Amino acid sequence: MPVKVSVIVPVYNPGPYIQDCVASLLQQSLPADEYEVIFVDDGSTDDTPALLDELALADDRFQVIHQENSGWSGKPRNVGIEASRGEFVMFVDNDDYLGDEALERMYEYGVANGADVIVGKMAGKGRPVPVELFRRNHPKATVENAPLIDSLTPHKMLRRAFLDRIGLRFPEGRRRLEDHVFVTEAYLRADNVSVLSDYVCYYHVKREDASNAGFQRFDPVGYFRNLREALDVVERYTEPGAVRDRLYRRWLRNEMVERMRGNRLLKLPEDYRREMFDEIRGVVVERFGPGVANGMQEAQRIVAALIAADRLDDVVAFAEWEASLAPSATPLSVEWRDGVLHVGFSAEFTSRGKPMAFPAEDDSDGADLDGTPTDADDAIARVGASTVARFGSATADFLVRERSTAAQFFQPVELTRETLPADEDGQVRLVLRGTATVDPGTAAGGVPLGGGLFDVFVRIKLGGWTRECRLGPVKLDPRPVPPAGVVASRVVLPYWTAKQATLSLDVDRAVKGVGLGRVKPDDVTVTGDRLRVALPLHVPGDTKTLLRLTSSASATPVEVPGTLSGAADDARAFVEATLPSGTVADGTWKPELCLAPEADEPRFLAMSVGLSAKGGRLQVVRPAKPAGPSGGQKLVRKVRRTLGKIARKAGLRRGNGA
Repeated sequence: MPVKVSVIVPVYNPGPYIQDCVASLLQQSLPADEYEVIFVDDGSTDDTPALLDELALADDRFQVIHQENSGWSGKPRNVGIEASRGEFVMFVDNDDYLGDEALERMYEYGVANGADVIVGKMAGKGRPVPVELFRRNHPKATVENAPLIDSLTPHKMLRRAFLDRIGLRFPEGRRRLEDHVFVTEAYLRADNVSVLSDYVCYYHVKREDASNAGFQRFDPVGYFRNLREALDVVERYTEPGAVRDRLYRRWLRNEMVERMRGNRLLKLPEDYRREMFDEIRGVVVERFGPGVANGMQEAQRIVAALIAADRLDDVVAFAEWEASLAPSATPLSVEWRDGVLHVGFSAEFTSRGKPMAFPAEDDSDGADLDGTPTDADDAIARVGASTVARFGSATADFLVRERSTAAQFFQPVELTRETLPADEDGQVRLVLRGTATVDPGTAAGGVPLGGGLFDVFVRIKLGGWTRECRLGPVKLDPRPVPPAGVVASRVVLPYWTAKQATLSLDVDRAVKGVGLGRVKPDDVTVTGDRLRVALPLHVPGDTKTLLRLTSSASATPVEVPGTLSGAADDARAFVEATLPSGTVADGTWKPELCLAPEADEPRFLAMSVGLSAKGGRLQVVRPAKPAGPSGGQKLVRKVRRTLGKIARKAGLRRGNGA
């Protein structure tokens, strides 16, 4: 059978970080005979070459090519392309990993849309990844109708015939940004690019030893020389005008302006800071016309103007001011309604821990930022006035992010904007107020949330800044504590984290928080063989459950189906089950309930009451109080405490030289 996908993995001293990569390649849903994996060992000096050779001997899907160290990833990827047999090639770094269905989904999506390039949704574990690009699927994406240029890492699937037809390969040697050159040309010359956003295909991982290639300190002269090569590709395949300016803007924003802002700039040693600034300014003056900076956010345009004017001192002063700013998102309400979690919140920027204040009236004549500020104070004033003038376009996104994988998903938000008086005379606060809706059945890009912990983030776009923060801490008194919801065969528990009091969601993991351990005897009704229990849950409609009764008097538990129904107050539910006559022998039985029997991993949760069966009749047993320690146990504990005190005192005397 022809190989559909060849996965190419350049390898250099990954150590244990390659384990997740290999594991993800082994468990792909694409049939084993439809893909191959080519590891290109670029002169590794650790144990990895031998481990890969063993893997290749054990599994025909895997192939290992050894070569002398080339200095960077370009040559290993090219070697992998030449050795590949697949209809498509997929590039994976040795310290990253794939989603289980990544190859199958990306291949089928690419074939269905006739794509030369398929961009799969990314999740960043400690590393930034594009956000706007993956809001939705783009089956027919171009650099004009989608923010493709935001994603220039090589972790894509490309049609092999397309690469051969245009002769596209990675630049080789000890260099930077070889992926920018390669991916930019692929975007501009492909017949079609498809962006798959409803499944996380690629997990981009920051190593704990910070030795990912992209995290190494670099020589600014060489770096920006290589960057010019990516700009050359844009110039070669586009005409002067809005599209070219938009593409150039990506490098001006990400690789230049953002390096000169806030703590990112202030953390650089002064000599290195100056060297970086001079190289950036050289590119800005040499390559970018006014249309490039005009499309950026206000603060970015200010920094770009100061760079072009060779004003490093003002850039540093502006960075010191920006470093004091931070986003803030405050919960206002959290409640279930009809199986959907509604979260009210407010969001704004703070300065040194206090709400940020802006001029009450815009006297900037439309907040025109053309021209260079006279100094840092003028720059700050311009950004403030422009932020007020453009407050009508400010936004706040609401995201849930899986804690274990960093996969994140946008949720619907209804937003209003309010201008409130600030503490300072004549100034105002710019506050965004939103209500987000989280439907567990569709929250993961149109499909149900998987089991795990999800943290809630708010992404604020206001004036010259786009930043995100956790939703919290909660300041309401009393704090809203919605019950667990049983929705879409999931048990979803909203909760506040213990340390930061920020909002998170527990999906199919919580035990105590679900509330079955708080069931009281008065919540249980037994009528003949029919059992009815009131539970502190939100249930939007009738759903199936499974009741299990266990007893020390019987080796076989009794399991019976039940029905879980919601109540009018949205915070209580009732489970009802009928026990077949004769199935429960005399004795005490412990009830457990499976709230989502159709879940991938059904779980039974214990109730805090018991049932007693006698002569075929059931009755509720009140929970017994935990037995206190016996007299003998109390004596043993007292002796242990006394001995512990003696040992600690002896240790202190020895430590003091006694």
